[in-house]
Amino acid sequence: MSKKIMFLGTGSSVGKSLLTAAFCRVLSDKGLKVAPFKSQNMSLNSYITADGKEMGRAQVTQSECARIEPRAEMNPVLLKPNSDTGSQVILNGVPEFNMDAREFHAYKAQLKEVVVKAFQDLEKEFDYIIMEGAGSPAEINLRENDLVNMGMAEMVDSPVILIGDIDKGGVFASLYGTVKLLEPEEQARIKGFIINKFRGDVTLLEPGIDTIVEKLGIPCLGVMPYTRLVIDDEDSVTDRWTEKPEGAITVGVVRLRHISNFTDCTVFDMYPDISVEYYENQRQMAHANPDLLVIPGSKNTIDDVKVLRDSKMEGEILRLHKSGVPIVGICGGYQILGNTIEDPAGVESNLKEIEGLGLLDIQTVLGDEKVTMRRAGEILHDVMGIDTASVAVEGYEIHMGTTTLGEKAKPFSRLEDGREDGAISEDGNVMGTYLHGIFDNDIFREKLIRHIREKKNLEDNTVFDYKAFKESQYDQLAQAFVAHIDVDTLIQMMEG
Repeated sequence: MSKKIMFLGTGSSVGKSLLTAAFCRVLSDKGLKVAPFKSQNMSLNSYITADGKEMGRAQVTQSECARIEPRAEMNPVLLKPNSDTGSQVILNGVPEFNMDAREFHAYKAQLKEVVVKAFQDLEKEFDYIIMEGAGSPAEINLRENDLVNMGMAEMVDSPVILIGDIDKGGVFASLYGTVKLLEPEEQARIKGFIINKFRGDVTLLEPGIDTIVEKLGIPCLGVMPYTRLVIDDEDSVTDRWTEKPEGAITVGVVRLRHISNFTDCTVFDMYPDISVEYYENQRQMAHANPDLLVIPGSKNTIDDVKVLRDSKMEGEILRLHKSGVPIVGICGGYQILGNTIEDPAGVESNLKEIEGLGLLDIQTVLGDEKVTMRRAGEILHDVMGIDTASVAVEGYEIHMGTTTLGEKAKPFSRLEDGREDGAISEDGNVMGTYLHGIFDNDIFREKLIRHIREKKNLEDNTVFDYKAFKESQYDQLAQAFVAHIDVDTLIQMMEG
């Protein structure tokens, strides 16, 4: 059997995902075979594995830290919200059905075998498994048939570490309240706690730590400092909407109501002189003047078109287009840029058809079949006046729908199977693609950035290798973890 440990949090966005990733990298650095695991995840940021399965982005980051290929078994249940009360349910990487929250809560008992089987499959290959919970284990209204917090820890008999976020405030109350709301046998599983995202002099925190250690009877395994790193994290979406660092170049991203895979723009964060801004209303866009505008993926394209129109953000996008700002649409954003989106089967909406923004001469028809596949190919034409023809690109598709091009659009790329993907407008200043991760392609991205620099008479900066940059960020995360967390004790806890 594998040695395992589970990181639970006092709430959402406390840093469970990144600390799990950090510990995976630390163990990998020791030459150990380690894998991440999160039995149930709710996220619109997903990824496609080598065998065409869909899983949460956070577990992909964690597997990269562990230096292994991502697998759907690491995230056997993925919920992708498609309304305020309902989600698409993906089991072992395959979309199975749509359920509202009440239906899913009743269905959870039937999923215990699914998540335990996925865990056992990983146990056959890995010596160490680092598990991550979701939200808080103290959501006592959801405790029945729990699959992802204490329920999962019980099913595989795992010790638990509790993580509290001091940046939110009230960390000691959160730690104490979380533990005390659990049943005695659940409390006994918690072997220690970590305080995350601390800023300042840690000696000022020590009296509080001593008191909470005494009250709870479990040790503090460390205080992790607030660290700014460019790492994909499903919960980092919270910070992304508010942080707008100054930069000589601005990439604007339209924050759709049902935005998915916002991590497509993470790559721009590695440039010290590029600012990534997220626009969620007409007022923000009215004052915006980005050098590049991105319309990202969407889990409900038709509803997002309606919101853009009703909120008058559509008019701002058209204004930016008229002023010469280049626009890129990815997946759902690509569909939104077209002439029409049809939904004859009611996949997303009761509306049978809606007009898009009309910036690309394309028509999309939504269907029941979901495309989930990694793709590679080459760009067919120059984009935005840049010599991009014949540049190799790769990415992954996650979409429902077929798009056809009109006479005023050229295909963006030809894929390895001979199919064409995406579209480019007549003037070349608007393009769309179904390929998530399009900006992760170094040559294409660097040509695009160099073109913007030339237009603004800026010096051409260092060319970045995104994969190498990500590895450097993972290493820095692991170094901070080793410096501030009692790794030896964590390993001892795993080894019983």
